[in-house]
Amino acid sequence: MQALSPTTTPVAPLARPGRPAVVARTLAELTGPTRGIVELPVRLMWSSERAFDLGDPDDLLWMYENVLRETTRTDDLRALINGRTLRRVWGRLNLPRGVRVAWESRHRGLRTA
Repeated sequence: MQALSPTTTPVAPLARPGRPAVVARTLAELTGPTRGIVELPVRLMWSSERAFDLGDPDDLLWMYENVLRETTRTDDLRALINGRTLRRVWGRLNLPRGVRVAWESRHRGLRTA
């Protein structure tokens, strides 16, 4: 990693080009559901199939990946992501590098999760 000079400003990690990754302040504030069916809003999932069964491990991962990549609001994170579940599945999530870096920089415990 390149050291910052006094005149260099840090660049926020990007979820995708032009969109900074949104990261919750604490994992404890992430109190989203842990079971049942969750339907994502169109702003987070453009497909007509936006319902995810949290009891299905693949659905759970796919939903978390979409929310973490697409959200521009911390309220989405609080409502849809569960902190304990996030820690449990973190290593299996397929995330853009910017999202992973942003979350692991703020929540160092995720690096070892």
